[in-house]
Amino acid sequence: MPKSDPAKIKKVSFSLPFSIGSVEWEADPTERKAAWSLYIELITRIAVQPLETDQGLLREALTSLYNLFPVTRQVLKEAGPDVGASRDSVGGIAIAVLNNGLRPFLAKWHPLLQTWEAQRLPPLSPKEHECNWSEELKLRTELESLRNDLEEYANALAVIAGVKE
Repeated sequence: MPKSDPAKIKKVSFSLPFSIGSVEWEADPTERKAAWSLYIELITRIAVQPLETDQGLLREALTSLYNLFPVTRQVLKEAGPDVGASRDSVGGIAIAVLNNGLRPFLAKWHPLLQTWEAQRLPPLSPKEHECNWSEELKLRTELESLRNDLEEYANALAVIAGVKE
């Protein structure tokens, strides 16, 4: 099936996570470009890639999620005011994802993990220490739920960018 021509996309419509709801509007070239940049940042991070129980460090996953804040800010600043800040704009959606999705998750888990990390004794590797944490499985479960929501967001960005239908 041939790829759709982004220049021909008139209206996009989709549902978004984090209580953002359904959105429909006409994406202009500036929004499509910003959506593409945000999409690439998301799909190349642990944010939308599964983190198996025996793989990776939770600290690395949280850091990757945290780094979406400066990246998103940069993309939106470079795109300028044409990406908007209202609910039905790429800028508004990106801001809502940060404030309604990532910020509460990181505000909850970052200090808890940081407190546990501070208790690590030298003979244990960071991975071994993390595996001994009573909250590890709960964080991984919530991380997977967040990942599913971010995947939905990434798919919406792909539609806006014109690389997915």
